[in-house]
Amino acid sequence: MKCPYCVNEETEVVETRIGEDGGNIRRRRECIKCNKRFTTYERIENVTLIVKKNDGRREQFDREKLKNGIIKASDKTSVALDQINTVVDEIERELRNGEGLEIESKKIGQMVASKLKRMDKIAYIRFSSVFRRFVDLEDFEKELKGLIK
Repeated sequence: MKCPYCVNEETEVVETRIGEDGGNIRRRRECIKCNKRFTTYERIENVTLIVKKNDGRREQFDREKLKNGIIKASDKTSVALDQINTVVDEIERELRNGEGLEIESKKIGQMVASKLKRMDKIAYIRFSSVFRRFVDLEDFEKELKGLIK
């Protein structure tokens, strides 16, 4: 493992923890040369999931893309990065435990919206406005009325 600071290849594992879901391992490492610490994650490499887009295109599932979308929706809200990571882990686990290897992007969007709705209403509205393609104020108003009920 290369040190991200000095690119030295000799590092030492200082601490190892198994993730909450048991599907990944978190390791704290220390560089032998510069003595700086950094964290690495190990995850079992799974079969590739394919996301079917609304326009018919297909692309590989990208957990970083999912995470970045949730981070954008959660900007300046009370949603912490740990919560976002948990949501991404849960969604990926649910998708991998699902019926097939090809998932409609709409299904992923619904899963994210459902989880954000329980966590933070502002993040939910932001995400939904892009995911559901709100075009005018009436769309927002309708969704807000549903949240208020």
